[in-house]
Amino acid sequence: MANSFIKQYAGAPPSYQAKQYAQGRPSYPPQLFQFIASKTPDHDLAWDVGTGTGQAARSLAEIYKNVIATDMSPKQLEFAPKLPNIRYQETSPTMSYSELEQKVGAESSVDLVTVAQAMHWFDLPVFYQQVKWILKKPHGVIAAWCYTTPQVNESMDKLLESFYENSYWDSPRNMVDDKYKSIDFPFEAVDGTANTGPFEFVNERTMSLEEYFSYLRSWSAYQKAKEKGVELLSEDGSRLQACMGEDGNHGPKLVNFPIYLKIGKVGM
Repeated sequence: MANSFIKQYAGAPPSYQAKQYAQGRPSYPPQLFQFIASKTPDHDLAWDVGTGTGQAARSLAEIYKNVIATDMSPKQLEFAPKLPNIRYQETSPTMSYSELEQKVGAESSVDLVTVAQAMHWFDLPVFYQQVKWILKKPHGVIAAWCYTTPQVNESMDKLLESFYENSYWDSPRNMVDDKYKSIDFPFEAVDGTANTGPFEFVNERTMSLEEYFSYLRSWSAYQKAKEKGVELLSEDGSRLQACMGEDGNHGPKLVNFPIYLKIGKVGM
């Protein structure tokens, strides 16, 4: 039986946006992966779903013997880091269990399934069926996280909030705004936790103004507006620039992308 677990929203990252994603999107902190890995008894095989340009896969490869990173977009995969223990696989939007077994693994063969900043695009009931099929029993773990708007300083963050509130976002983005608090997540709490989260992690990186703008241009809403002939940064760009240098320093700034993690296990 073929099951599509990726909903085809207009806001899903298109292939032409791949380079912008690779340049603009943040990586993730080591503490996040250390926490996740501490919940999987074995570190043999991880499946990174919707890997995009491989930010999460690269970090997983430092901990797990093998990583299979899948995405629908071959263009996105072109920009992913090539490491000996990462196998990238292009998958079809409608993936059967036979394709899942061929490209990822057999039933009860995967220690960890990760989804970085992508689960809000999925048809979750279908996706969860496949996750429960492929994860090892009883200790296989699924970890899915999102990050919200970057935090620089009070005035800049307030201006970014008004820039963020535009009409070009698609409805799945609401799950990110909610920090995955209300997302359906039918898994058991992992050992050492009282629930499945979300658990918050600090995710800091130093960014120049151009790197900050590169991130904003990677937004699906920005790309959608651009397709309609609207340049969202035309007015707010100069105002954001002024706010970034309000302390007299126009150099790179420390930027935090707060991460919200849902994590659980399949059980028996």
